[in-house]
Amino acid sequence: MADITIYTDGSALGNPGPGGYGIVLISGPHRKELSEGFRLTTNNRMELMAVCVALEALRFKGSNVTLYSDSKYVVEAVNQRWVLNWEKMGFKGKKNPDLWRRFLAIYRQHRVRFVWVKGHASTVENNRCDHLAVTAASSTNLHEDTGYDPTAQ
Repeated sequence: MADITIYTDGSALGNPGPGGYGIVLISGPHRKELSEGFRLTTNNRMELMAVCVALEALRFKGSNVTLYSDSKYVVEAVNQRWVLNWEKMGFKGKKNPDLWRRFLAIYRQHRVRFVWVKGHASTVENNRCDHLAVTAASSTNLHEDTGYDPTAQ
C-alpha cells in the first residue's frame, strides 16, 4: 500500500463567520483536491474538519499517512496526546467535541503522522489548501456547520 501525503487548511472569514476547508491528497502519481464552505463556523473547526474529511476520504484502512497542517491547535492536540486525555474526560469543557470524536474514529483506522508547517510560507501545497479554503468560504453556496455551537465558543 502506497504512502499517502495530505495537506489540510481551514479558514474562517471572521471568527466566527463564514468558513471553509481545503485539502490536497497525494498518493504516488494520484492527486485529489477537496474543499467545502460553511455559513457560520470558526477557524479551529475548519482546521479540524479538514483533517476529518481528508482521513475519511482514504479508500483503505491501515493507510500510512503523513498529514501536514498549519494548525497548532490540531497538530499539538494529537502529537502531545492531549486529545486522548480530553476523550477520557468526555471532552468536558473542550471546544468542538463533535469533531474531535469524529477525528478519533477515523484516526484510529490509519497510521497517521502529523507535521506542523508554517502557514502562508513557502509550502506550496499548504498555500494551495489555504486558497481552496478561502475560496470555499467566499462561495455563495455555503452549507450549515451543524456542529457549530455559538454558546460553546
